Amino acid sequence: MADFVGRRRELKELREDIARTGLDTLSGRKAKAPRARVLLIAGRPGSGRTALAEAFVREVAEQYPDGVLRTRLTTPGGEKVATERALRGLIEALGQTTPPGAAEDELSSALRTALDGRRVIVLVDDAADPHQVDALLPDTPECLVLVTAEGPLTGIPDVRPCTLGGLDTPSAVQMLAHRIGDTRITVDPLAAEALAEECGGQPAALSLVGGWLAAHPKASVADVAKQLHDSPAPAGGPLGRAFRLVYESLPQPAQRTLRLLPLAPAGSVDSHTASALAGCSVAAAQSTLDDFAGLGLLRHAHNGLFHLPGCLVPLLRTVLENNERPAEVQLARARMLERTVRLLHSCRAMADPDQDGQGFLGVPEKLETLPRALRFPDRRAAATWLDTRLPALSAAASLAVADGELDTLARRLVAALVRALAEHRGTAEAAPELYGLHRLVLDVAERRGLHREQAAALLNLADLDAETGRTREALERYRAALDAGRAANDPYATGRAMESVGGAYQELADWHRASDWFGRALAQAHARGEREDEARLYGRLGNVHTYAGRYGDALRSWRAAAAGYRRLADVPGQAKALSEMARVQEYAGRPEESLHTCREAVELARRAGDQRLQAALQVRLADTLDRLGDPAAARLHRSAADRLLGDDPAACEIRSTSD
Repeated sequence: MADFVGRRRELKELREDIARTGLDTLSGRKAKAPRARVLLIAGRPGSGRTALAEAFVREVAEQYPDGVLRTRLTTPGGEKVATERALRGLIEALGQTTPPGAAEDELSSALRTALDGRRVIVLVDDAADPHQVDALLPDTPECLVLVTAEGPLTGIPDVRPCTLGGLDTPSAVQMLAHRIGDTRITVDPLAAEALAEECGGQPAALSLVGGWLAAHPKASVADVAKQLHDSPAPAGGPLGRAFRLVYESLPQPAQRTLRLLPLAPAGSVDSHTASALAGCSVAAAQSTLDDFAGLGLLRHAHNGLFHLPGCLVPLLRTVLENNERPAEVQLARARMLERTVRLLHSCRAMADPDQDGQGFLGVPEKLETLPRALRFPDRRAAATWLDTRLPALSAAASLAVADGELDTLARRLVAALVRALAEHRGTAEAAPELYGLHRLVLDVAERRGLHREQAAALLNLADLDAETGRTREALERYRAALDAGRAANDPYATGRAMESVGGAYQELADWHRASDWFGRALAQAHARGEREDEARLYGRLGNVHTYAGRYGDALRSWRAAAAGYRRLADVPGQAKALSEMARVQEYAGRPEESLHTCREAVELARRAGDQRLQAALQVRLADTLDRLGDPAAARLHRSAADRLLGDDPAACEIRSTSD
């Protein structure tokens, strides 16, 4: 990091602290369990604590060959980052997946398991309280945890803070020289020292003043030092003075853009965000952001992103409140959210399989109304945008929902983000993010009394719970979705909820309740003439009756399912239903009937051209013939299955029509 200077004493203290004997050992108490050494860098925002942490990581990285994990526990705006999100990010950085909806304890345990046997540095930036940090601590002493915070972390044992003040004068002058060159420093070294003292040695203030001097090459260091000295003391001390110097030198449009930047979610800004907030063109916004970065008001990130330093947010919020009416602020926020929705629609459209990976084969109809600036050149560019902006997009959705006055925009934003994630990543990979988004939808729906959307959100959340083995939690949500569906008079939601309640009871091996709920869903489907649902539900009933050993009921259900698929002209579905009938007939001790039914199913699969299904049924037929004492005929059917699909036994598994 080019701007990092000084702090040699602090770096030495941190190195020595790694091997320092713990306080528990000194006092004769035995530690509860070996854990990673925790080092703490404490200092006010703008003191350079993150820069020091990164410099220290570079110095000791060779001792930790398994790499560095980074997480931030406070947003630039001062809000705490959910511990679950921080844990999930660390686990995913290790290349492992996390179940959607997992609680903090489960994720904390998963992180410790993933770090077992590794030597890594975990850099935890801007911790707000010890509880956040404790959940991230590895159990292995081979790891190192480096924390930055504003104050001490009481509650975590054996942590001795390395407290930061201002830089010493030579280091502060050196930092200025990095920004403006050596010439103006050499011409008047006493003025440079005076300027460093006016900045209190604070790196953030020095960065702003150095950026301003770099942008004004004819200004003298002495004049700036005098200007800071003579200016009234504002809130924020030296940093406040430096900020005012830079802010007041900006043109009016740039001032307005700057003071609106705290509205950017997660402190992440790009040209589209700035353009929407300020109501200017994307090109003008990009030029302004580049200027801000040169002045030290923003930090370059990657892929066109800039980060807003957290130490500047309180100052920017003050000028925002003093210069913008609340209605104007809300309008700027709405413009930003609307722009985000449109970008998400464009991003989702680029996931269309008709794209060639290089550009549009023809602009999709859904994008024809979008300006060219909102279109992505290809699918990869859209996916990269989604990945790099995802923390900000998730934060935007959360802030929009929490606002309470922008619920329509919030719902559109969440829906667009859900669709974009599902299209680009697939629902399985995107499940952890989708879980949080569905909870946001539920919050809005409950607040607004939107029963239909409430039912949909509950069903989505319950499905994700069920997929990760939280069956009882899923059951509770399915029942709540049923109540919401009834309140909305939504037959689709109620039918889906009743079937899902039955599925949850089936998973819990409660066959009586499962068949009861499947029966209720079947009655509703029958009343509405939904033939596809009827056939599927008869199959699910057949499965439950089979598991319960009620073979007569199972046969009647599978026979009804087969008849339903026949009326729908669904030949594969009919074949699978007959195959299940054959299995139940065999369980019931009726092998001859089973053989006849299975042969009928094989013929249907052949007519449907489904070679996998036909091969699976041939194997089942062979098994039945073996049990009937006809091994020669059984060998013929197995040979037929091998010819259809080769020797892969997994290809011959039959999935039930109710799956």
